[in-house]
Amino acid sequence: MTTERDESFRDSIGTIDKDGKRAWIYPKKPSGPFFNKRKIVSYFLILFLLSAPFIKVNGNQLLLFNVIDRKFNIFGFPFWPQDFYLVVISLIVGVVFVTLFTVSFGRIFCGWICPQTIFMEMVFRRIEYWIDGDRGAQMRLDKQPWNGEKIRKRILKWFIFFIISFIIANVFLAYIIGSDVVIQMMQDGPKDHLGKFLGLLIFTGAFYFIFTWFREQVCVIACPYGRLQGVLLDNKSIIVAYDHVRGEGTNGRAKFKKDIDRGAQGIGDCIDCKQCVNVCPTGIDIRNGTQLECVNCTACIDECDHMMESVGFPKGLIRYASESEISENKKSEFTLRQKGYTAVLCVLVTVLVGLLFLRTDIEATILRLPGQTFIHEGKNVSNVYSFKIVNKTMKDFDKVTFRIEEPQSGEIKMVGNDTLKIAKEGFISGSLFIKIPEVILEGHKTKVKISVYNGTEKVQTTSTNFLGPRVMD
Repeated sequence: MTTERDESFRDSIGTIDKDGKRAWIYPKKPSGPFFNKRKIVSYFLILFLLSAPFIKVNGNQLLLFNVIDRKFNIFGFPFWPQDFYLVVISLIVGVVFVTLFTVSFGRIFCGWICPQTIFMEMVFRRIEYWIDGDRGAQMRLDKQPWNGEKIRKRILKWFIFFIISFIIANVFLAYIIGSDVVIQMMQDGPKDHLGKFLGLLIFTGAFYFIFTWFREQVCVIACPYGRLQGVLLDNKSIIVAYDHVRGEGTNGRAKFKKDIDRGAQGIGDCIDCKQCVNVCPTGIDIRNGTQLECVNCTACIDECDHMMESVGFPKGLIRYASESEISENKKSEFTLRQKGYTAVLCVLVTVLVGLLFLRTDIEATILRLPGQTFIHEGKNVSNVYSFKIVNKTMKDFDKVTFRIEEPQSGEIKMVGNDTLKIAKEGFISGSLFIKIPEVILEGHKTKVKISVYNGTEKVQTTSTNFLGPRVMD
């Protein structure tokens, strides 16, 4: 029977032993309703993650994060350096969303959506169960000498892990440099792309190291998101929690015995079977309360519900709940803090959507040549300008022209061809003259509004300053 709570767990993390060495985790193979739901979510996300770089929307890669060329595609929307403000707002929206999600539901992102957890638990760990067996078999295999069985299983497992890591590295590279480049690499062979192939091998080695050896240490040590829990969580946050009121009773927990009246003896419903500990992929004891290592994977919920059902106790000893719900028996509510984050998120999303609708397919910049003044041409005044046009789309523009919208009596004279051609994802630059009658000038500086057309379609409107003679009083 347990009467005093052991607080020694706070002195270290679950993956490090008392000597400061790596404590290898052998989690029991999970099963249950929550795990089945996680499998559906995980396999859908794996399919999405592996296919997203190869899906095209209007000729644009669905997701692309090409930092080298400063080009980003987010759900088919291309973002260029000129759209950097949209990328910044998108990142802020993401941060606020994750913050709101964490405040409301704890680290549920880590257990259900994070690619690290999905690939580790639903791909690599499943292969390990298939080759090495469940928790007990894995522990025995590690302790046994390097005989034929152990060598065969290790080589098979490590080889499969390397192949999967190589596939993931190719997909990851497709997110960075583009799927077309990766496919071209495959067709040409590594000799023609030595630099990119070296990067592919580095990524393969990194993924192989993470999923073969580093594993849950990524969530516990390397990932900064886990550290945010201490700042963002409060007693209203819904997390995977152990109902210590019901589980401990007044005299702690004890092993299950059929003929004992646990209620009369003040013993809680926890039968101290430690199955919630054995199934945990980060090696913690959820009964100690909220911990840094917990990724809210729900494996302990399924295992505890199974044990409670087997001994005839109500399920839900470990469940999704807030600390206030357990300690004070209060239902979860939408707190003022959550309302504030929600309001900020709604404003940011509205701004982002509005800016996306205002975003144009062409980015045109028209600037007066520095050091140049105006030129008198009879009753007209002209200025010389340089222009640059960026085509953000995956289609060619063959009939690009400029027209002055204001003042309406103005005229544009191109230096070279009057009609411009811009290739997909390309840009052109050049010079032009703007001529305006002197009588309609507003003074020394007049605002000129210019529209860019592709054929008869207006694709963008920009403005620039026009210099004229000073008006003397």
